[in-house]
Amino acid sequence: MAGHSKWANIQHRKGRQDEKRGKVWTKIIREIIVAARAGGADLNANPRLRLAVDKAKEANMPADTIKRNIDKATGNLEGVSYEEIRYEGYGIGGAAVMIDCMTDNKVRTVAEVRHALTKHGGNLGTDGSVAFMFKHCGQLLFAPGTNEDKVMEAALEAGAEDVLNDDEGGIEVICAPADFEQVKKRLEAAGLKAEVAEITMKPLNEAVLGGDDGVKMQKILDTLEDLDDVQAVYTTAVISE
Repeated sequence: MAGHSKWANIQHRKGRQDEKRGKVWTKIIREIIVAARAGGADLNANPRLRLAVDKAKEANMPADTIKRNIDKATGNLEGVSYEEIRYEGYGIGGAAVMIDCMTDNKVRTVAEVRHALTKHGGNLGTDGSVAFMFKHCGQLLFAPGTNEDKVMEAALEAGAEDVLNDDEGGIEVICAPADFEQVKKRLEAAGLKAEVAEITMKPLNEAVLGGDDGVKMQKILDTLEDLDDVQAVYTTAVISE
C-alpha cells in the first residue's frame, strides 16, 4: 500500500494552476461544451458533463453561464465547435508529457504546443510514443493526517482498485474511470473530502528531476498550461525542491 512520496509535488503543481485562475473558466466551458455535445444535456445520463459542471461550480461559475454553454453544445444556441486532441512528447531527462487540448484550429494548437516544448529543451513526439507510460484512472488525493483506515474501508467498499500512502502521510485512492463517481460519493458520505478528485492520466513510473533540469521542466509545464487550447498536462516528471 506504500507509494512514492508525491504529496508536496502534487500540491505545488495544483497551487501553480490555481494561480492561473483567470483561465480556469475558459477551460471548464470548453469541457462543458464538448461533454454536452458528446453525451447530451442530461446530467444524470452524462457523467462527463456532470463532472464538468461540478468543476464549474467549484470555480464559482454562475448557473446561467453553465446553462448557456450546455445550450450552445446541444444546438439551442449558436456556439464554437471544439475538437479534442491529445499530443505526446518529452521534457527534460526523458520525462514524458501528455497534453490534452480542445481547439477550433488544430494547426494553431500543434504549433503552440511544439513551441512550448522545444523552447525549453523538450520535443513533440508521435501518437503512442509515451501513452503506454500512463494509466487512465480516477484519482482522489487526501491530505496528510486523514484517517487511512477510514479511507481504505470506504474506498474499497465502493470498488476502488487501490489505496496508496506516501512518506508525508498523504493518501491516494485509485479507481477505474467508470467507478470514479461512486467512489467519490462513498468517500464523501463517510465524511472524507479529497483535496484533489479527478479522472486523470497517472504516470506508471516517475522521473525525479532537480536543479537546472527541474527548473527547465517546470518552465515546460508552465508554458504548456498557459496555452489557451490546453485543458490538461500530465507528466512522469517529479520535480524535487
